[in-house]
Amino acid sequence: MNTPPPQRPRGPRRPGRTRSTVVAVAALAAVASAVTSCSTDSGSDTSTPSFSERPSPPDTASFSGTAPSMKESVVESARAAASAAASSASAAASSFEASVSAEVERANKAAEKALKDVKGQGNAMSDVSMTGKPRSGTGGLLVVLVNITNKTDSEASYAVRVDFLDDSGKTVETRYVGAEDLAPGERAQPLAVSRKPAEPALTPKLSQAQRY
Repeated sequence: MNTPPPQRPRGPRRPGRTRSTVVAVAALAAVASAVTSCSTDSGSDTSTPSFSERPSPPDTASFSGTAPSMKESVVESARAAASAAASSASAAASSFEASVSAEVERANKAAEKALKDVKGQGNAMSDVSMTGKPRSGTGGLLVVLVNITNKTDSEASYAVRVDFLDDSGKTVETRYVGAEDLAPGERAQPLAVSRKPAEPALTPKLSQAQRY
């Protein structure tokens, strides 16, 4: 019979290799912590600036308005200038119309005065004619264009009487128009405007024409 050899008593296991591994891991952790601390503290070091590869655009949502472009400014200036010019032209036109109306009114009063003592049709019926104007262009008013032509060889003034007759031939309105200081061959075209309503319709009649 074979007898097994006696076993040696086992002592405590040496932690040589395992302890070395633990120490190495701890050392690496300490180094990593130091590196992280340095990275965090570098924010106070101004010697190495930090740049972003793509700077973000500004937040336009916070803007209160948009500055006008140069083209828009030029257009606005042109509009303002055109508006001022139009206002000036309108004022000039109003002044001109007022002066013309005053002159026409004065000539018409002079014509009425010149015809006051005239008997019959006067001495200038051949120098005067009438043309009716469409009511569509006169705001519904009955307007007659009186054509006066100085057919003499010298300067002359003219006074014309236009009567407006109803259906029975009765004169219901009389208008006087005139032209002063017409040179030989010169022509004037004053307007005789009826102030009566469109209905009943009236008929204009050239009643008198006097050269003086």
